[in-house]
Amino acid sequence: MDGDTGETARTYDRIAEHFAATREYAWPEVEAFLDERRGAVALDVGCGNGRHTELLADHAETVVGLDVSRGLLSEAGARADDHGFDAALLQGDAASLPLKRDTVDLAVYVATLHHLTPRSRRVASLDELARVLSPKGRAVVSAWSTVHDRFADGEADGSDGEDTGFDTTVDWTLPGGETVPRFYHIYAPGEFRADLDASSLTPLDVFVSSGNCYAVVRAEGD
Repeated sequence: MDGDTGETARTYDRIAEHFAATREYAWPEVEAFLDERRGAVALDVGCGNGRHTELLADHAETVVGLDVSRGLLSEAGARADDHGFDAALLQGDAASLPLKRDTVDLAVYVATLHHLTPRSRRVASLDELARVLSPKGRAVVSAWSTVHDRFADGEADGSDGEDTGFDTTVDWTLPGGETVPRFYHIYAPGEFRADLDASSLTPLDVFVSSGNCYAVVRAEGD
């Protein structure tokens, strides 16, 4: 698996139902980011089963959930119906967001950036996030890190320190034992910061939590 958009969509279509069943609750880092923040329009990039889309619905008048996988969007739609929240659900590419410039006040872009390859597409997706953020808009971005327990014991072949990440595949195991490989770029913390700095985003806070790199960002110059 190489992180191609079509391949990523097919992979998550295959595992969508089981994946969604294991993703019930919002991440505490996202809850902390949204605490006391509100906006007119919110965006969940890589919305998956809609757990953070649902949270955004409490903080914005209009919420858009975007994912490359139609299977996951179906799961997000079912969650919206079951839990009673409204969201516009769109299929799309994180590196080419189907939204107008300066329209998003709050954005969540978690557990998705690391599925993109090569680096130019990851930076392009950060540029796209900057493009759609309103002048006072804020977003939280996350990706798996080399300090995650899965990689901290020496599994991180190809990484040689704070500034170098690596590409790998991480299997998803379906009921019955079938494994489905998923492409990941595992970020070193310094590399994560470097990609943010190479983009049109301005980092306001960059940190590591629960094995992930995080950043709270705004659009450059705003």
